[in-house]
Amino acid sequence: MDASLLPSRRGVLAGLSGLSSLLLAAPLRAAEPLPEIQVTKDPSCGCCEAWVTHIRAAGFPVQVTEAPVNPVKARLGVPRSLASCHTAQVGGYVIEGHVPAGAILRLLAEKPPGIGLAVPGMPVGSPGMEADGVPPDTYDVILFGPELQRPFARYRGGTPL
Repeated sequence: MDASLLPSRRGVLAGLSGLSSLLLAAPLRAAEPLPEIQVTKDPSCGCCEAWVTHIRAAGFPVQVTEAPVNPVKARLGVPRSLASCHTAQVGGYVIEGHVPAGAILRLLAEKPPGIGLAVPGMPVGSPGMEADGVPPDTYDVILFGPELQRPFARYRGGTPL
């Protein structure tokens, strides 16, 4: 083989240096902090506290405000048919009820048009609604907007289907 076609030692070192910079930068991008979730909940609600614990365990920083939630729901455009016990905001979206952290992560990654996600009611086994010895419900996470309500994800308990 013609020696002039082989890379120089300097070229190989420069290439390795560039490659190592890319490899080192990738984990930094992947480790970007998650946005803060701002939760409004009734002061006496225990299941809301359990949902907040689930969200924190997924890595989200959480700010909790204990206050009447119905005025917040109305201001943020949560339809009554999708209402639950607590309302949150993250990344410009509304999160209503016991929405699993995995669905929130997907929402923030995909950024679909809409106001937010809701898990209407309080399905057994959804994050914050776990009950020992009771089989978890299967439920939909609904993407909603002014003229939009459609399934975004389906879960059984905390497990996506």
